[in-house]
Amino acid sequence: MDAGVEPIVWLVVDDDGPFRAALSAALTRRGHRVTTASSMADALAVCETVTPTRAVIDLKMPNGSGMELLRELKRRIPDIAVVVLTGFGSIPSAIEAVKSGAVNYLTKPAEPAEIEAAFTDAPLPDEEQEDPEGPIASLDRAAWEHLQRVLAECNGNISEAARRMGMHRRTLQRKLQKLPPRR
Repeated sequence: MDAGVEPIVWLVVDDDGPFRAALSAALTRRGHRVTTASSMADALAVCETVTPTRAVIDLKMPNGSGMELLRELKRRIPDIAVVVLTGFGSIPSAIEAVKSGAVNYLTKPAEPAEIEAAFTDAPLPDEEQEDPEGPIASLDRAAWEHLQRVLAECNGNISEAARRMGMHRRTLQRKLQKLPPRR
């Protein structure tokens, strides 16, 4: 960390204690100031004394959802950058998170470097740049990204997206359930 540069203040909100502790420790080792919370209420209480610049929040939590927390954090701290994490990823919830102000949406398990990169869209350290414009996506990745674009244009309506792409709705659903190819 450069002298005179303020560390990024992170808020990690997850009801999974071991995951929360591991992510907090990894971000602290990278020179960031980290506060944690296990619920929406705890996170909002933390924000009374600390103003985080970044937040990583779990989508599914007891006593309040990550989506509710996202909207409340953006209301209280408009400049906060938020990444939503979930073990139950879906296209509609990803679209809702981004429309609500999240900078990214990741499915668990997610590594600390992957979470950090989600805030900047920077390539992960093990990804090599083949040319200045970045690596060329594989055909599988390009097809997956096309499905995502069409689905976003249809506001998450799978039936409409399937009609536009000339495929059966169930076929599209199966393709969307698969994880995206790495590259």
